[in-house]
Amino acid sequence: MPPAPADGLGTKPPDGGWGWMVVFGAHISIGFAYSTSKALSIFFKDIQEELQAGYSEIAWISSIMLAVMYAGGPVSSMLVNRFGSRPIVIIGGVMCGVSMVAASFGNSIIYLYFCIGIIGGCGLAFNLNASLTIISKYFLTRRPLANGLAMAGSPVFLCFLAPLNQYLLGKYGWRGSLLILGGLMLNCCVAGALMRPVHKPASCALQKNVEQPKKCTSKINRSCVKSTGKFVNLSFFKDRGFVIYLIGNVMFIFGAYAPIVFLSTYAVSQGVEKYSAAYLLSIMGFVDMFVRPGTGLVANSKWIRPRIQYFFSFAMVFNGMCHLLCPLMKSYTLLVVYAVFFGVGFGMVFALIFECLMDLMGNQRFPSAVGLVTIIECFPMLVGPPAAGLLVDLFHDYKYLFLMCGSVITAGGLFLFVMNIYYYHMLEKEKRAEDGERNQNNTENQEQVSISAAEMEQPGSEEAEMSTAQQDPESAETK
Repeated sequence: MPPAPADGLGTKPPDGGWGWMVVFGAHISIGFAYSTSKALSIFFKDIQEELQAGYSEIAWISSIMLAVMYAGGPVSSMLVNRFGSRPIVIIGGVMCGVSMVAASFGNSIIYLYFCIGIIGGCGLAFNLNASLTIISKYFLTRRPLANGLAMAGSPVFLCFLAPLNQYLLGKYGWRGSLLILGGLMLNCCVAGALMRPVHKPASCALQKNVEQPKKCTSKINRSCVKSTGKFVNLSFFKDRGFVIYLIGNVMFIFGAYAPIVFLSTYAVSQGVEKYSAAYLLSIMGFVDMFVRPGTGLVANSKWIRPRIQYFFSFAMVFNGMCHLLCPLMKSYTLLVVYAVFFGVGFGMVFALIFECLMDLMGNQRFPSAVGLVTIIECFPMLVGPPAAGLLVDLFHDYKYLFLMCGSVITAGGLFLFVMNIYYYHMLEKEKRAEDGERNQNNTENQEQVSISAAEMEQPGSEEAEMSTAQQDPESAETK
């Protein structure tokens, strides 16, 4: 499927220039958005022991944070459409920093749910949606590459934060580590300052920021805000491709994060030393770091770009198969192999996950569509890690966690592959029907024109005969 048009007025994104600085800022904000909940798992064992919490209870910290980040998508989209990406990312960075500093003084698991989960999750939602939206404004032809570079922030920051958190934990404890982490997250404010809005050419009648709602181009965005009063556009559910994408995406999100949250503790349960267990996340992040931009380059090729939805399906199946094989990995060497392949699968999926949505919905509908997708994804995000933790509490074995996550993700990838075949078949069928109907209408119009022309000519010939008869009556009588 070719990329959707840039904009309702036909203006083309710059596809470079300051856009690469915007990608750098998005790299930072998206890096914190996706890596924080994973890197926090380094502290979970110590928090669990100090606050006397179970595996399922401690998993709620990451799951609430991620769920709020996803649920805040529509509100973030509305604010971005109204004020632009720059101020929203700056506000999100402040909220993230404050949440970690406040959590460092917590003495109950509920308090951590509120500070890290709710306040921090809202800040991450602002960072994520605003960054994705402004990339779609700056890039069209090179958009897969730009998305891949921006989404690579997650593995880069995970590779950096996992060993750093382990070091800080050993030196300052989990409270001091959260305090330092809060200071680091204020760098999102710097990233937001780089997100200069795109301006229309001087020939455009309205010289407003392209990220602000305009009377000539924002009918869809305004309807998204007004319909249902909840900042979601339910008309997207009439789009067959969107519904297929959403179902497969929900299945992936359900099983995507639990293996990351419990990877370190699983390694420790297999006799791996704590620092070595933390480095498994770094290995995964290091591989993921190169896979995401590499996937963006592959997706931007002329062979893959029209088939990007199938490429996304393959990435999901690959990711799920890694988790299904994880229970067989008992030694540290095999766990390193699992972390490498996990990084490859995870990186491919997240390099494509939003690009596929942009491919389906187009730049104008993307901000509203991503808001709706993220608010729906918050439910599997919320229940996924705690459900996995509950399996560990019930069976005292991590293998059921990986089997559950792997089977759900693999099923989601197969569903997307089969349904995309059906979707594109129906699109082609509908296109042929429309072309046939258009040709038939053109034929009927031509026939009507021919008949009308013939009727116009017939009275003219009768008048000519009458005129000839009046001029030569004797000839007429002879005839």
